[in-house]
This record gives sequence, structure tokens and C-alpha cells, in this order.
Amino acid sequence: MVKKIILACLVAVISLGCAAKKDSDMAKIFDFKTTGNKGAEVDFAQFEGKVLLIVNTASKCGFTPQYDGLEALYQKYKDKGLVIIGFPCDQFAGQEPGSNEQIEEFCRLNHGVTFPLMAKTDVNGANAEPIFEFLKEKAPKEEYKGFKAKATQKLLKGISKSVEKDSDILWNFTKFLVARDGVTVKRFAPVAEPKDFEKDVEAFL
Repeated sequence: MVKKIILACLVAVISLGCAAKKDSDMAKIFDFKTTGNKGAEVDFAQFEGKVLLIVNTASKCGFTPQYDGLEALYQKYKDKGLVIIGFPCDQFAGQEPGSNEQIEEFCRLNHGVTFPLMAKTDVNGANAEPIFEFLKEKAPKEEYKGFKAKATQKLLKGISKSVEKDSDILWNFTKFLVARDGVTVKRFAPVAEPKDFEKDVEAFL
């Protein structure tokens, strides 16, 4: 009798584990909700069927000029189904110190940004935005091609204090390109300019 009870418990635990894994595997980017730049809830269900480019951004970073390239990419492909979404983050050397209102004004006045911006958030650690946990799970690695890029990767690893896992984001302007299915994700390093992966965007569109 005891053996039967133990066996039944083991079967139940295994079944629950399989069910949890199945639910995780079925998750899509469109299942998430977050907070927009002005404090309102943003339901990603509204983007279902679109190609998303999700970027953790900062206003005082060496990569901040990439805002220009991101906006150009958005203007070129938004009518074909591309949505670029910026998530300002202050986890990397305090390079995003402003309020949500100040960030929005900076992006609009200095880089003409018209794509959606979310509220300032964490992308690593215990308080990380769940969307980024999902993205890091789907695309845990990014490529650094060439000597200069690899040297930058080594530098970022040495100064990124919020990095705990190999899949964690190293710095501002890490990009995640999400296909229309909501589960296929390509990840691009901070050093990758928007023009560098334009062909990948076109392929997903």
C-alpha cells in the first residue's frame, strides 16, 4: 500500500512538471502585459501577428545614437508590420537617471522617436520585467563578431554589475527581434547597429 501511494505521488509530481513545462513552452510574447511610459497598462495582445523589436534603452549611453537608426527602421517597416518598443533601464552605470516624462521628451526632441516607450524598468535580477525573462529564455545568447566587438563584450562583462546569469543582458541597447508567431526570437548585441540586422527584420516580415 505504501509503495502504491509513493508511486502515485511520483506520477502526480511528474505530470505537474510536464504540464508546467508545456505551459511555458506555449507562452508567447503576446501573453504579457506591462506599463507604458505614461503609466497606463500595455497589453501585448494588441501586437499579435506583428514583428516586434524590443530594446532596453538609455539616454546617456555611448549607444544612445542608435535611437536614430531604430526610428529610421521603424519608419521604413511599420506599415509592413514592424513594431519597435523601447524599455528604458537604469541598471547599467546609471545611464538612464531621468523620469519617464524626461525620457520621453529626450527621445522625442533629440532623436525624433515615435515608436512606443514603456516605463523605466529592470531587465536583470529579482525585479526584472517578465517580458525580458521570457526573451532571455528564448534567446539566451548574442553574437559578437570581430575583434572590436569581442573586446567590447569583454569590457561590458567586467563592468555590468547586474549580470548574474549567462543569459542576462550585458548593457543598454540589447535588441530582441520577435517573429509574428510570438515565440521565435533573435538576439542582437548592444554593438549591433539597427542597419546591421535589417535583413533579419525583412526576413521576419
